[in-house]
Amino acid sequence: MKLEFFQRKFWTASRQCAALDGKCSISCDNENINCYLIDNNGFILVSEDYSQTGMFFGEAEGAVMNKLLIMGSFKRVTLYDYQAICKIFAESSDSAHSLLDPYFYFFAAVKWIMTELVIFLVEFNLYSWWYSDLTAKAQRGGRTMLVPCDTEYPAFVSERTIKETMGNIDCEGCVKSFVIQQIPSSNLFMVVVDSKCDCRAAAPITMEPIEIMYILFCAKKDRRRPDSCHPFHPEENAMECGGALGLAPQLAATLFPVLFSLLAR
Repeated sequence: MKLEFFQRKFWTASRQCAALDGKCSISCDNENINCYLIDNNGFILVSEDYSQTGMFFGEAEGAVMNKLLIMGSFKRVTLYDYQAICKIFAESSDSAHSLLDPYFYFFAAVKWIMTELVIFLVEFNLYSWWYSDLTAKAQRGGRTMLVPCDTEYPAFVSERTIKETMGNIDCEGCVKSFVIQQIPSSNLFMVVVDSKCDCRAAAPITMEPIEIMYILFCAKKDRRRPDSCHPFHPEENAMECGGALGLAPQLAATLFPVLFSLLAR
């Protein structure tokens, strides 16, 4: 099923009411309310603003999502990614490199002069004296690098036992009301939010990953000295020590180089 067809079916079903006259007292066509269709993880499937499709509900309605977390309709779960990629800013020069900067600038200037001279002799064009990209500029910048890292990010799961919830949020000078109801035989929820009260002061709830910074430390342990001194051992023979002085060359090891030199002739 395509998403466009699913959205049309949802808006058509939202306009149907059980009243005898067939008219709904409150409809998603009303400008004072916003209707959302979200899944059990809080991602928007259908919204009046098509650009919000696939967005996390907490980014569009941060105040409502925060209230749902407080009421227990949704719970936050922390997940970990041990094969993530993080961006770091690395400077292009260090303290040791800066000591050689005057020499680099001198050689860059000589290279620029020689390049301009060769271009002038080959093309015989004076325009290259006024315009050239080979300039000796003292530039010290940086670049963004991608490095492997470990991250943690939040995930949100709906509470299965809660089928319908409504509540009010106290904003600056107004009260924002909402209703969330589970659609039978599905993992989808319909959320109706009052759009007249704007809670811009409430920060959006995002799922941005956070890099895990490990703190490495070494614990210094004091070694305990022995209670007594042991200068000798009963099973140790002092006469066997220092046997390296008594080493003598063997006859085979001495004659083999001599025979090899004679055969080589």
